[in-house]
Amino acid sequence: MARGINKVILVGNLGNDPEVKYTQSGMAVTRCSLATTSVRKDRDGNQQERTEWHRVVFFGKLGEIAGEYLRKGSSVYVEGSIRYDKYTGQDGVEKYSTDIVADEMQMLGGRGEGGGGGGAGMGGDRPQRQSAPRQEYAPRRQAPAPQQSAPPMDDFADDDIPF
Repeated sequence: MARGINKVILVGNLGNDPEVKYTQSGMAVTRCSLATTSVRKDRDGNQQERTEWHRVVFFGKLGEIAGEYLRKGSSVYVEGSIRYDKYTGQDGVEKYSTDIVADEMQMLGGRGEGGGGGGAGMGGDRPQRQSAPRQEYAPRRQAPAPQQSAPPMDDFADDDIPF
């Protein structure tokens, strides 16, 4: 029997600073709003922008990282799933919400872009991409450079130096 797929990929900018709360068991739950903007041309050739706002929720270690490093205006890549919830408000009226439950996050841009970011100038001791299920916090590892042997130096003379 085939299983369904519920996958969301968003690249956008945070509209507010993340709000971090903790469950009674100590798990971090971080919420923020993420804006994605698309541009298209109308019939007259004028560019039309459309901005969509998404409620994003990070859990566990990923929630702690998002709360610590993301700020309003940060550019971010988020991967996760969409969740629809129905609940009864304090006034007794049924309400609906749509959230993106993130299981991966990549900070984009540098320090100058909204205070978040990653990449150049941010240090290599913090992960750039983190997945919630792995629950680890380790630096990204790079493949070791291939070993090169030095050329033999026995036939080198001072007269060969060009300066």
